[in-house]
Amino acid sequence: MFSACVKTISESEPSLPEHWFAQQLQDINGQVNPRTLKFKKNIYGKPEVEWPIFDDWDPPPLNFNISHTSSLIACGVTVNSPIGVDVEEKQRRLKSDILSFARRYFSPHEVETLTMISDPEVRCQEFIKLWTLKEAYVKALGRGFSAVPFKTFTIQLREGTKEDRHVPQKLDNECRTPEIVVESSNDSTMGGRNFQFSLLELDGSHYAAICIENDKTIDGEGCVPSKLNVWKTIPFVKDEYVSGTKAVVPMGGLIQRF
Repeated sequence: MFSACVKTISESEPSLPEHWFAQQLQDINGQVNPRTLKFKKNIYGKPEVEWPIFDDWDPPPLNFNISHTSSLIACGVTVNSPIGVDVEEKQRRLKSDILSFARRYFSPHEVETLTMISDPEVRCQEFIKLWTLKEAYVKALGRGFSAVPFKTFTIQLREGTKEDRHVPQKLDNECRTPEIVVESSNDSTMGGRNFQFSLLELDGSHYAAICIENDKTIDGEGCVPSKLNVWKTIPFVKDEYVSGTKAVVPMGGLIQRF
């Protein structure tokens, strides 16, 4: 199960509302209070949940990841699946030329894809989507930008036909958005792991990318699409379930209909 939560922020507001973890903890064991959670960092600095030691219970890993802009925080929470999340403003602007920036950080295939787009605004939007997806991927790996440079892997959005898509036939009608795949020039980076992406538009103003490790298949035919539960939170004001509304628009990845 996955939850993505977004909220407006200010410096005085808490950054980890306890209800962000409540549903996943209920799925694991209803006796765990979110307020008792403790956190640690892995060797690359990514925050992780540190479970207490139980005599009669070995809980599955509770994974989470956070990203933020000046106006939103996105938090993804999963059970038993590493996750990476990134959120970017659609109106983000770079001081340098987009293609020059892309040549510095992106793979040759991604640079070629952007070069073929003649409309500057469309090129800018595609650049932001790619950046968001690449950020989510390295965060799902748990290693960060310095350990997995963006140039060492390629993100592709593939429309394709039903025959080209790695979607179980019984769920193909539920997954109408382009498939998102990653190809790494360094096989040791992925280590045989399978990653699944989702790309969303939030409130018409932000892109959110979610990357989850997922080896589950349906009848050996293809990956199980992500089932996203999305909440929009304004601290002390509103906590609203927005999956299936105009506030959350799927744009890519294997996503079941809300």
